[in-house]
Amino acid sequence: MSSTESAAADESRNPLYSSLFWLRRDHFLLPERGVYVETKRVNAVAIIPARLASTRLPGKVLRKIAGRPMLAHVYEAARACRELQGVVVATDSDEIADVCRQHGWDYRMTSPEHRSGTDRVHEVAQTVDADVYVNVQGDEPLARREHLDVLLELMQCDAVEVGTLKTACSPEDLNNPNAVKVVTALDGKALYFSRATIPFDRDRTGAVQYYKHLGFYAYRKAALDRFCVLPESELERNERLEQLRFLANGIAIHVAETPFNTVGVDTEEDLRLVEAILCQRTKSCE
Repeated sequence: MSSTESAAADESRNPLYSSLFWLRRDHFLLPERGVYVETKRVNAVAIIPARLASTRLPGKVLRKIAGRPMLAHVYEAARACRELQGVVVATDSDEIADVCRQHGWDYRMTSPEHRSGTDRVHEVAQTVDADVYVNVQGDEPLARREHLDVLLELMQCDAVEVGTLKTACSPEDLNNPNAVKVVTALDGKALYFSRATIPFDRDRTGAVQYYKHLGFYAYRKAALDRFCVLPESELERNERLEQLRFLANGIAIHVAETPFNTVGVDTEEDLRLVEAILCQRTKSCE
């Protein structure tokens, strides 16, 4: 086993790596409730919505990070996940399509009228057959194989319609409205997502564990279809968080935990931070 493989194996044994304790490939244990759930391997495809239009950082998915387009980091992370049967870039940009052709990446052209990446994922899902569709944002260059591994483990349970990820919230992100917080029930289902700092530490104990939501999603086709025909909810409109449309309409979102934080790129500052992290990661692997 190489040093890189050994490190990955150590990370997968980290108790923070997942909120699920795996017993066999076809069962897992919900630790808080002692419930055994039967699972099965799923046919899963990752779809990366990518567009050039961005108000704060135009053309960001093609901006160079450590000498390569941001989109390359995302695509390669998804391709590294062995549980995926395919990775597709969904775009309305000829320029992004050209980059995909140059690198040999699978892609689909989608409507320029879509309001969100989820809508773009949904369009591709109409022509690409799978049990589960994984939404990997094109502006998440710190995406890792481990994010997708734990998310797909979650989706091996047929009862899970929508899955996503959380990680322990750092002090720097605690009061940052761009770092969305999530609160979950004992069974791992999301209770609420907010840009506010939740839960509120009323007694100021300093002992509250906060979790940051990471914008990776996995959907079964029926849940994705339903989401895209539902109207925008009031909560979604107030927080500007589209995942609240699921909760407002009684569609449960199951949340798995990972120790690997990410930085979504929206500004030049984010770009510089991500490049520094990736350079440091490369040095540590040498």
